[in-house]
Amino acid sequence: MTFVPALFVVLILIAWEAVVRVAHIPAYLLPTPSAILACIDATLLTHLAVTFFEALAGFVLASATAFLAALLFVRSRVVEQGLFPVAIALKTTPLVAIAPLLVLWMGTGWWSKIVAAALICFFPVLVNAVRGLKAADAEHFELFRSLKASRWQEFRKLRMPYCLPYLFAALKISSSLAIVGAIVGEFVGATQGLGYLIMISSSHIETDVLFSAIFAAALSGILLFQALGWIERRVVFWQQVEVE
Repeated sequence: MTFVPALFVVLILIAWEAVVRVAHIPAYLLPTPSAILACIDATLLTHLAVTFFEALAGFVLASATAFLAALLFVRSRVVEQGLFPVAIALKTTPLVAIAPLLVLWMGTGWWSKIVAAALICFFPVLVNAVRGLKAADAEHFELFRSLKASRWQEFRKLRMPYCLPYLFAALKISSSLAIVGAIVGEFVGATQGLGYLIMISSSHIETDVLFSAIFAAALSGILLFQALGWIERRVVFWQQVEVE
């Protein structure tokens, strides 16, 4: 039921408000939800818009690049063996270690944050896309070859239908990671965005503003995840029928 998550959030917020007030917890340690709500203003929305744009641009860039790389890997085993370790190396390198280099190379503007978001999104989409494009049974590929189907027909009618469930699973994971990547990039060097707001508010011990920025980041990740889920239910409609 769709109202259950909202109900749980409301109950948690009510309990949080009650505990802070009854226990007299200082606001600089744990502000009440009402105090955090009071911090929502045009400044917060501006920072949220900047981070959301950076995350969305990085997500789109990573998804498109990863899918093209997956197509290349599927067509060439040599390329896959040569470049897949590079993708693994990028995945295992902490983003906080790469972010200063991105700021050095691209400045403190949007591009360093977009690339940071793209780097953290790239690997899940690549792995799932490769897996999905290879997911069809060997008998299906043999059938298409026996019917003299072109590579485009094989891709459109066989590989893509099998790939889409894997691809959307990766996209939903990466959509949340994109927010993280953009914020990490803003930690290193930025003059706006939720990461910048978090750094400034924490240094000034403005805990209510800090929490409002954290909640804004979480909400934007949830919205992206839900939007992709909505698209998935309409694109991969046959999967929903099988589940039901």
